[in-house]
Amino acid sequence: MKWNNIRTKLIVFLLLPTLVCIMATMYISYSYTTESLRTRAVDENKNLLYQGYKNINSLIQEVSRLSLIVYSDSDFYRLLEAGYDDLTADFSIYSSLNYISTSMPDISQVYLYGVKDGKATLVTQNTTPKRWQATAPYADSQNTGVSQVAVQSTHMSTAYGVTSPFPQFTSEPVFTMHRRIERIPSSKVLGYLSVDVRLSALTDIVDQLYEQNQENIFLVDDSGTLVYSHDTAALGKPLNATWYNKQIAANDRDQGYFEEGGAVFIYQKIESPGLSWTLVKQIPVSYLFREAKEAAQINILLLVLLMIMIIALTILISFRITAPIKQLSRYMAQVQTGNLEIDIRPTGKDEIGVVTEHFRNMMDTINNLILREYRLELSNKTNELRALQAQINPHFLNNTLQIIGTLALELKVPQIYGLLSALAKMMRYSMYNDEKIVTIQNELDHVKAYIELQKERFENKFSFRYDMEESLLHALMPKMILQPIVENYFKHGFNLSRSDGFIEITAAKLESGRMEINIQNNGHSIPPARLEMLRKELQQPGSLDVATLKSSDSKRDAPGAGIGLGNVLARLRLVCGDDAVLTVDNLETGGVIVRLEIEILVESERI
Repeated sequence: MKWNNIRTKLIVFLLLPTLVCIMATMYISYSYTTESLRTRAVDENKNLLYQGYKNINSLIQEVSRLSLIVYSDSDFYRLLEAGYDDLTADFSIYSSLNYISTSMPDISQVYLYGVKDGKATLVTQNTTPKRWQATAPYADSQNTGVSQVAVQSTHMSTAYGVTSPFPQFTSEPVFTMHRRIERIPSSKVLGYLSVDVRLSALTDIVDQLYEQNQENIFLVDDSGTLVYSHDTAALGKPLNATWYNKQIAANDRDQGYFEEGGAVFIYQKIESPGLSWTLVKQIPVSYLFREAKEAAQINILLLVLLMIMIIALTILISFRITAPIKQLSRYMAQVQTGNLEIDIRPTGKDEIGVVTEHFRNMMDTINNLILREYRLELSNKTNELRALQAQINPHFLNNTLQIIGTLALELKVPQIYGLLSALAKMMRYSMYNDEKIVTIQNELDHVKAYIELQKERFENKFSFRYDMEESLLHALMPKMILQPIVENYFKHGFNLSRSDGFIEITAAKLESGRMEINIQNNGHSIPPARLEMLRKELQQPGSLDVATLKSSDSKRDAPGAGIGLGNVLARLRLVCGDDAVLTVDNLETGGVIVRLEIEILVESERI
């Protein structure tokens, strides 16, 4: 389409604003949706992590409260301070430590070291408490910091230096609260208490804070070690992540969020005596904006459907508007060529229809103003010209071709003589229109003459061969049957880029006095849809239109008149009966084969 075309301008100016508005609406909608989702997700997860902080802090406070029993139990405190070493003292200490161990289901073991008597006690669930002489407290349990309480991050549980009394001991992930027991009100150390808590206590809390397989969560202590993570293999190891060191560790805020590396991070710091942890939740942007993407995909689908409808309606409207203008232009072009009697039809009642109606009235006026005498004179001149042309009849043309052929031989140009002879043969064959039934030999000779002309036209890029039984050459068949089928090869199937084209005609006898004629080539195949349609046309029963065939025999007999396969089959059935068969197929190696099956007739009798 050209830009100066009204139809093009109309389509562009209708589609462009619509497309721009729709795309802008989609962009604004997507941006607003993603921003809303981000804000909502951040707010919801801040509240969620804050609740997680409360639950974790409650867990730590509960363990801390249990560890304070060493101060509230006067007998235990007195024995620890005095350092008694007898069975009564051991039983009292076992009882107090066992109370701590059984107060929470997630406490795996409790360790106590008494400075006065230099003994260590280990109480593990489902095992007998053990108490033994130890020269020094276990290194991890010995809390020497400012605070009496210290929480050790996730690690594998140990027997606190003693293995022989616990042959059935099994190590598991725990975090430990270490408490230094002092003599009140002084700061004299009476002992060290360590409480191991199974990691399942944190798992029950943290697993409710994130969507597994979609989001990630981290619980990190102040040294950057992972207390809890979705990746169990990383527990107790440093978190080597630039986003943590840059955005969280260097930030003093208790709560916040940031976006980095295609993910949104929300964090909540947990501060408690002896503990400084940070709870971090990582949400991939792809998961966070999944609803927006689904909405965007639906919008895009709707946009495509809407654009198809808009384009279709725009083109329809533009064609409805501009089609009458183009039709009026064609009327004017025909008038310009001299056709003053053109049939100008009204196109509607709009402005264009009014212009067309005025143009038709103008042409009627012009035609009425032409003098009748001038028209009569013009008609006489035309009749005289037709009379002169009629004198040049086919016999004259045939004789002229023979004279030119003789001259070509005299000038030693046999190729021209051969072509003229082939053309003359074809003309003679077509001139005798009264001869409707011919022999196969006559049809084959006509095809040979046609092939000679086509070889000169296509510079011998194809070969022609035939194979017919001698007895079939005198069999009768309708005139102009083979040549139109051969002509279809050059009209529709011939490939100019190839030099090995061929067309072949074979004929053979069949049983019951019938014969089969095959015309095949290696040109272009017939498209499947067109082939199927052609087969349906050839298979329709009672498709003979005898009246139409008889009224246009002269036109069908003319070479190159474009006889279709349906008409070829109709002519066969007129002469050979309704049992004549014509089929067409594509060859597997490329090309087309047309099969004719008719009765063998000689001198109008069946043999």
